[in-house]
Amino acid sequence: MKSHLKHMLLTPSEMAKADAATVDSGIALADLVERAGQAVAASALRHFPQALRYVVLCGPGNNGKDGYVAARALAQAGASVAVYEMNEGQIGKDLLRAEEDAISRAPLAGYQPRQGDVVIDALFGAGLTRDVPDLVAELVNKIGEAALPLLAVDLPSGLCGRRGVPLGAAFKATRTVTFMNRKPGHLLLPGRSLCGDIEIVDIGIPARIIRSITEGWAENHPDLWGHLLPVPDENGHKYRRGHLAVFSGPAGRTGAARLSALAGLKRGAGLVTVASPADAMSVNAASLTAIMLHQIDTAQVLQSWLDSAKLAAFVLGPGFGIGEKARQFSLLLKVRPLVLDADGITSFRENPSELFSAFSGGDPHLVLTPHEGEFSRLFPDLAGNTELSKLEKAVRAAERAHAAIVYKGADTVIAAPDGRAYINTNAPPWLATAGSGDVLAGMIGALLAQGVPAFEAAAASVYLHGEAAKAAGRGMTAEDLAAHAGVELDG
Repeated sequence: MKSHLKHMLLTPSEMAKADAATVDSGIALADLVERAGQAVAASALRHFPQALRYVVLCGPGNNGKDGYVAARALAQAGASVAVYEMNEGQIGKDLLRAEEDAISRAPLAGYQPRQGDVVIDALFGAGLTRDVPDLVAELVNKIGEAALPLLAVDLPSGLCGRRGVPLGAAFKATRTVTFMNRKPGHLLLPGRSLCGDIEIVDIGIPARIIRSITEGWAENHPDLWGHLLPVPDENGHKYRRGHLAVFSGPAGRTGAARLSALAGLKRGAGLVTVASPADAMSVNAASLTAIMLHQIDTAQVLQSWLDSAKLAAFVLGPGFGIGEKARQFSLLLKVRPLVLDADGITSFRENPSELFSAFSGGDPHLVLTPHEGEFSRLFPDLAGNTELSKLEKAVRAAERAHAAIVYKGADTVIAAPDGRAYINTNAPPWLATAGSGDVLAGMIGALLAQGVPAFEAAAASVYLHGEAAKAAGRGMTAEDLAAHAGVELDG
């Protein structure tokens, strides 16, 4: 359980609840502030020992209090420290205490960056909900232009801790020290690119309080689902590892299905069959060996196949074509585990509720894998809502569709109908290549075929997809990625 806890994310409002519950439990807020400020000072000394001066920007709230404690600790260590504060008052004096005379204090507007400064940003942290004041926006520009190292306390000021977007303007940190758990804004883009290296510090909030507050949102990691991955055993049989069917498009559009099929085979499905229309049979037959081939042209033929074959899971969409045939085939699979990708998703853009209604029964067994454009076709109201984070959009979409959602992008979010959601962070930049989504669909299909629940199959496959890309290396093609789809987890 403890290993799970370190991956969990807390929204700013949840963090505020955790602070309040901690105080109610008998732990003083002053103790939390002291531990946080001391940790910031230690990080500053450890990672920025070259500083000629530590400049601490202190805001009016608890984030500012952390900054005052950090300034005191730095002065106690013999460093040169200057505090620039938004609201000069008794709080700063109390927290600086005997070291006040060794610390220069001035209004925030008076700060002028100079070479040798290391800036400690303790203005707002994660709780900000409105655009930063003009004074802070000007400081963001000044410090950015001076290219000074910046250590952010909790979150770079101006960055929304819930959505990961700048509120008017936001600092770009070299390093961020946050407390207990990260916020969604640390991992969602563009927030992730503004935080630099993230250090998580335990300031003494009891784990039971964190567990009682979290919504089940986390950074995607094997600790969360690794125990559900199939492990081959000596009594294994291909049918026990599931039969995956991948639907091919017409002649001239068959490559995507074959990529999915190869990835499914590599990811451990016992058998994989490409279900092909008649006009694509010859081109598919010429390119398949270990993967089987079966001709499927109509919904009637598909139904007959479903009635007679031991088929465990399906992938429909890569290169399939948009239209009535995709809708018919998808709806025939409404009681089967299905990965609906690409053209399969777009085929329901005129009537998404038809799809959602069909898969509304039983445990979730539909996985939707939309990129930004496809997400907006199925969920236009959610896509256009700028007040929601990408994570919140994915969670609401999963609940509406009764499906696991893989909302793709550089900050892919995987969400379940029950409200759980993971943000993926391990994908290398070269994963953004043509055909990589087809490979991901096949990997998810393989885990579904082996009996892994839909949400965990999706989350595991997204993570393993990133690991496969690392194994394939820079300059990889989708074919290289598919060849590495069976990558094993370290340890």
